[in-house]
Amino acid sequence: MTAFTDLSLRIVMRLAVAEEGELLTTRRVAELLVVPYSHAVKVVARLSDMGMVEARRGRGGGLRLTEAGRRASVGMIVRELEGGGDVVGCEDDPPCPLRSACRLRGALRAAQEAFFASLDGVSVESLVAPPTGPVLHALRPPGDGLPV
Repeated sequence: MTAFTDLSLRIVMRLAVAEEGELLTTRRVAELLVVPYSHAVKVVARLSDMGMVEARRGRGGGLRLTEAGRRASVGMIVRELEGGGDVVGCEDDPPCPLRSACRLRGALRAAQEAFFASLDGVSVESLVAPPTGPVLHALRPPGDGLPV
C-alpha cells in the first residue's frame, strides 16, 4: 500500500471522530498526524474528488467527512486510491520478455484482489471504534503543550 493511501485512511479516520461542529483545517490535520502539509493537501483534494470529504475554504471553513465517507468500506477506499493496475510493470519500457507466457502477473492480480476483498468488510466506523477513536480525538501536534 502506498504512503498516499495510508495517509488518506488516517485523515478519514481523524475526520470520522470529529465532534459535532468541529471543522478541522488541512493544516491542522497535517499537524495532528505529523505529516507534511503539502502531502495532506494532495490527499484532501483526492478524497474530496472521491466524495469522501467536503472541504470548505475561507473563514469558518474546514474539512468534514461526508456521509459517503462514513459509510465507505476500507476496501473500496484502498481500491480507489491504489487503482486496479498491474502490481508489476509487465508493459514497462522495455516490456518484460516473459509477458506472453508469465503466470506471475495473474497470481499477483489474484493476491491484490484478495487483499482488497479482505478490507471490504472493514468500515471506517469500525476503524475508529474504541480504543482507536479516543486516541485519534486526543491527538496533539508535537510541542503543542496542551494536555492530551
